[in-house]
Amino acid sequence: MTSTLLKLIALVSMFIDHTGQFIPDTPEYFRWIGRLAIPIFIYCVVLGYKHTPNRKKYMLRLYFSGVAMAFINLGINIAYSQTGVIITNNFFATLFVIVLVIYLLDKRQVKLYAYFILWQLISTILCVLFSEIIVINFQADHLFYGAILGNIFFVEGGIFFVLLGILLYLSRSKVGITIVYIIFHLIIFTAYAKWGVVKDGIINHLFPFSDYQWMMISALPLLLLYNGKKGTGLKYFFYFFYPIHIIILFLIGIKSPLKSFGVAGPLIQYK
Repeated sequence: MTSTLLKLIALVSMFIDHTGQFIPDTPEYFRWIGRLAIPIFIYCVVLGYKHTPNRKKYMLRLYFSGVAMAFINLGINIAYSQTGVIITNNFFATLFVIVLVIYLLDKRQVKLYAYFILWQLISTILCVLFSEIIVINFQADHLFYGAILGNIFFVEGGIFFVLLGILLYLSRSKVGITIVYIIFHLIIFTAYAKWGVVKDGIINHLFPFSDYQWMMISALPLLLLYNGKKGTGLKYFFYFFYPIHIIILFLIGIKSPLKSFGVAGPLIQYK
């Protein structure tokens, strides 16, 4: 199975997932199917980082895609603020942070590690301060500023998805991928069972997903079927499809009765 085919499977899964997120009264199993998407996209961005001839350009493309998506979300949230529905979907930002951390690991320079940790501390404080000061008027939240500042905590899925990307990068064989992937999901399952039901303060940012997030483990067979080939690519198709399909589904969703919409769309990160 080529990386292109993997991305197409993830894309279909993501579309079904976001249909369940934005369109009222859709079956919950739409969200279950959607659990395939994230680990595949993370795996593919790790592959992309490994094989790209220009890693800095690759990181910049992901960063500016995340920033663009953040402003798209902001614009929609302002334009449709009367609906009470807020878009926070921006997985470009998560993929950028994953690649950035991997890049720093490859450099193996203590100075760069120190700069990164210092920036994460500073940007975390800034994200909290800015979101508390400006969110009321401009519908900008922690994830908006997290995408701009490259913060490891305030991205879609939080630090756990970044950790998954790092583990997949460090796994040099299919056996290694299988072991770390299963352990990772056991940790997710256990952690959510213990703390995930608490949706206040830091816990909300550490576990910004639903109790069925462990279903991501179903993507493991697909990752193991990767044959080392790129396929046809379709690189920019994925970059454009992501914001376009979210905008369309959001607009369809808000046309439905808001009483049916519930909390599936507002104020979620990756539920």
